Amino acid sequence: MRDIARALEESGLDPGCLILEITEGVAMEDAPLAASVMRDLKSLGVDLSIDDFGTGYSSLLYLTRFPLDYLKIDRSFVAGLREDPNDAVVASGIIGLAHAMNLKVVAEGIETEGQLERLRKMGCDMGQGDYLSRALPAEDAASLLAARPRW
Repeated sequence: MRDIARALEESGLDPGCLILEITEGVAMEDAPLAASVMRDLKSLGVDLSIDDFGTGYSSLLYLTRFPLDYLKIDRSFVAGLREDPNDAVVASGIIGLAHAMNLKVVAEGIETEGQLERLRKMGCDMGQGDYLSRALPAEDAASLLAARPRW
């Protein structure tokens, strides 16, 4: 936490522009400690995301205890959107649950236009994956973001 506070101060970055991702597994290893650390991080003004939601140790109870801003749909559910109706049900359920809790949803691993369109229709807020862009150096990413409209 001190390292993050120092990095924000040294960089001058608006804390609201920083989203820290915590994997579901790490958050659930010691959920009370994770909740305490998350509250401390939120006091800095940063946003928090649970990554890989639905793939392991999820407890819906802790979604109400953690001060979250985002849930990330794991790529394993995105990959099967077209082929496996159960993956679509899970993805849609995560989106509905997150929105009901005033959380934003990020889908990871978007590899096709079909996946992107399906997620848009489900109401997913954001996405990442090779279909949208491969990983880029910071300066190239800034140019891409400036040139492309938000989804």
